[in-house]
Amino acid sequence: MCGQWHEHSVAGHPCDTFRPTRMNEQGYLVIFLHGLHLGMLREQSEFTDQFEQRGLPVVAPVTQRSWWTDRICAEFDPELTAERHLLDNILPFVEQRFGSKTPRIGLLGMSMGGQGALRFAYKYPDLFPVVAAISPAIDYQSRIAEGDEVLGAMYADEEEARQDTATLHVHALNWPRHQFFCCDPVDYRWYDSSDRLRMKLSALGIPHECDLETSHGGHGFDYYNVMAARAVGFIADALERERMRVV
Repeated sequence: MCGQWHEHSVAGHPCDTFRPTRMNEQGYLVIFLHGLHLGMLREQSEFTDQFEQRGLPVVAPVTQRSWWTDRICAEFDPELTAERHLLDNILPFVEQRFGSKTPRIGLLGMSMGGQGALRFAYKYPDLFPVVAAISPAIDYQSRIAEGDEVLGAMYADEEEARQDTATLHVHALNWPRHQFFCCDPVDYRWYDSSDRLRMKLSALGIPHECDLETSHGGHGFDYYNVMAARAVGFIADALERERMRVV
């Protein structure tokens, strides 16, 4: 038997949830941030199997092509940003439905959602001390010059967008205690920004784990699925370490 995915509406916006057959006893939970593919995690058995094996429930809100920013994205909501939706609506939903709250919540994201997960963790490390990002599309400002109308409406120009990227939100003295990110070295679009993030974290002496060597098809679900066990395993182990941490 395997747990089940279900569809919900949170504050008028779609949200998928996964409840494993046997829930973990510690209240650990994963919030998944989708990429431009707008979700569909339920169709990826590799991830579902990992969640099931570890007893991890999942909450996966859908925010269209918002890039998980604190900027208005009209196709998501004309008044509510994706960031505020997660903080003000999704977190209370998580606690109400599953009884989970920080620091027993891990962030997981892919591509657009990967950079979003990192940005949330860097902006709010006390809320999200555990984060894993697969193929994070960190330097998304490059898409504005290419004519991305959604991002073009959210930011005045490339520089304004660059200032809002995950790397620019890294704080030398306040960072998520458990972070993992990975990117396929043949992912020509996004690899360099992951490598720059690695170098910045290393220069600042910020603990992190990354895999910028494993290769399996570049950017897409072929690679995401290969990294499923590593990313979900990291989150599960990190949540346990966080629980056992002596404050």
